[in-house]
Amino acid sequence: MAYGDSIIQQDLNFTIYHGDIFIIMGLSGCGKSTLLRHMVGLIQPTKGDIFYNGESFWNADEIQQKNIMKKLGIAYQSGALWSSLTLEENVALPLEEYTNHDTDTIKALCSLKLAQVGLSGFEGFYPAEISGGMKKRVGLARAMALDPEILFFDEPSAGLDPISAYLLDELIVNIRDNLNSTIVIVTHELASINNIANNSVFLDLVSKTQISGGDPQILLQESKDPRIIDFLTRGKGIQNIKSNC
Repeated sequence: MAYGDSIIQQDLNFTIYHGDIFIIMGLSGCGKSTLLRHMVGLIQPTKGDIFYNGESFWNADEIQQKNIMKKLGIAYQSGALWSSLTLEENVALPLEEYTNHDTDTIKALCSLKLAQVGLSGFEGFYPAEISGGMKKRVGLARAMALDPEILFFDEPSAGLDPISAYLLDELIVNIRDNLNSTIVIVTHELASINNIANNSVFLDLVSKTQISGGDPQILLQESKDPRIIDFLTRGKGIQNIKSNC
């Protein structure tokens, strides 16, 4: 991944398995969100490729790329809601764009998706009338509108209080389990990493490549790399973490 001659990350090679809650982690500025944009087809890698179920994305034609992208859902950090549209209308956008459903069916699906994120009855509200945590849930409902195989999140807990962040983590796990989907999350929130992740890649800011991957809990126990340990313990060190358990 590069912008002009400036390399952001290189030599990345990892696999996300069906049913994973996969974390892209690393220090601020290491390229986590940039990697996510590459993975969802917004930016083409300077070198290399991304494969979905063995199918090349960047060597595919436009129709094949669109078919792959229909299987992906993206929940942005800010929610990215249209302020002039109701919550129902925001969730309806991908259904109107990519399906042939009639108005009544779209309306019913929007109510279902909002109910799945705990916002039943809020269909007629506008984004300005709900809290930040609720906006993130609406963004998630919209990302789920087309029943994607893979859901991508960019810093889902950013700006949330600890309780709201915990409830969002629970919701993400429930969605993975109930919809049989795969979750990919960009985050540096240790609570989320420790509570819900089972796979990961760690991007290093200095060497500009991945330096580790796998279950974060196993990494914490087995890694000898001080960069990994410092990140996963907030600089406290593994011995101090163990002694406080």
